[in-house]
Amino acid sequence: MPCVKSNVSKYRSDNISYNSLAFRVQKINAGTSNKSARIKAIVGGSVGNLVEWYDWYTYAAFALYFSASFFPKGNSTIQLLNTAGIFALGFLMRPLGGWLFGRIADRVGRKKSMTVSVLLMSFGSLLIASTPTYNAIGIIAPVILLTARLLQGLSVGGEYGVAATYLSEMADKKNRGFYSSFQYVTLIGGQLIATALLIFLQNILTEKDLENWGWRIPFVVGAILSIVAFYLRRSLEETTAFEKQRTTKIQRGTLRELFKHPKAVMTVVGLTLGGTMAFYTYTTYMQKFLVNTVHLSKQDATLLSFCSLLIFALLQPAFGGLSDRIGRRPLLIGFGILGTLFTVPLLTALSIISSKWIAFLLLIAALIIVSGYTSINSVVKAELFPAEVRALGVGLPYAFTVAVFGGTVEYIALWFKAAGHENYFYWYISGCVFISLLVYVFMKESSHTSAINKEDEKFMDSHLFD
Repeated sequence: MPCVKSNVSKYRSDNISYNSLAFRVQKINAGTSNKSARIKAIVGGSVGNLVEWYDWYTYAAFALYFSASFFPKGNSTIQLLNTAGIFALGFLMRPLGGWLFGRIADRVGRKKSMTVSVLLMSFGSLLIASTPTYNAIGIIAPVILLTARLLQGLSVGGEYGVAATYLSEMADKKNRGFYSSFQYVTLIGGQLIATALLIFLQNILTEKDLENWGWRIPFVVGAILSIVAFYLRRSLEETTAFEKQRTTKIQRGTLRELFKHPKAVMTVVGLTLGGTMAFYTYTTYMQKFLVNTVHLSKQDATLLSFCSLLIFALLQPAFGGLSDRIGRRPLLIGFGILGTLFTVPLLTALSIISSKWIAFLLLIAALIIVSGYTSINSVVKAELFPAEVRALGVGLPYAFTVAVFGGTVEYIALWFKAAGHENYFYWYISGCVFISLLVYVFMKESSHTSAINKEDEKFMDSHLFD
């Protein structure tokens, strides 16, 4: 801009170093004094995110072993259906968590919100680990299990929006997609650790020991890791984006302020719908699908899930970095088209094959498609909202959509299976991905209209030459 160039010339004429001026521009725009500080903040935020999601996914990973402990003996599919029902009910707390912790993050700070949420997750894991079985205390056992999952749902409902906001605000403009992709690296990493622990326990304990008491071990581990994450998060820096809007007269973190951005709210719902259903189908539900439908052993299903999730995690930074070069929208459209066309064929092929290696390749193909959504969805949402409602704007509509659609994936899949029409589930997922594709086609490129970039530029213009 001409005014900026003239001011730079003025600074040069006053014998002020141009390099020093450029450093100040970089410092203001990045929000941290140097690259290492930014990376430290992103790693710190990601580690806490990993622990939160480990605690959340431990339930799904070990459901095959503890479902009989909380419900009366009978049909194993019905026991899993009851366990999946509680899994789904836990998701109902996520919108409340998205509102509560999003409000805290926008009003008090991202750091404090993330610190409180990880403590709540720790308590939920400890509660599950210490709950007696159905044979010991009857109906009280599943009631306690439900209570623990509701608390964990509250915690993880807040975690997504606040973590997405924190990582997006800490990243610099040129690498925001890459850095933000680590939210799903650690989210998937939580699943990986839960699955790895399951594989380890499967190899040192008998199946009977795992069903009787071994399933409690990962919940104890989760409670301990959450305390570690709590102390790590206490040392995090607050984001510059939050600090800059502390003095604003706008009511931060309120629903009234959020609904001044209805298009952004509906965009979050639409772009999340198909993505979250595909994600939960090929991750948390897939282990049970491989056992109940493909008829692999529990050990083989767990090993395939672990290996596929590892590759899935490694794909996230690659796709996130690609979005910084070509934009977010092409990746989302790619996911929408491929997900719509290939969901039914992939799941149908998986259901009839007998080779675990072919199953693995089909699963990897599905996860490559889903990576077009998972790697960038958090940064896209963060770029839609201004700082004063960013955590709430990302967290609440996302949590609502995940609660209604993502959280019910397992239950609906098992319900169709019990009814003898499992293939209906495949079409259901495909249809929801198509709805999201329509949103991707008509939405604007978020990296070009990013609210975060606009705030940085406005702040730099008003403070650079003070």
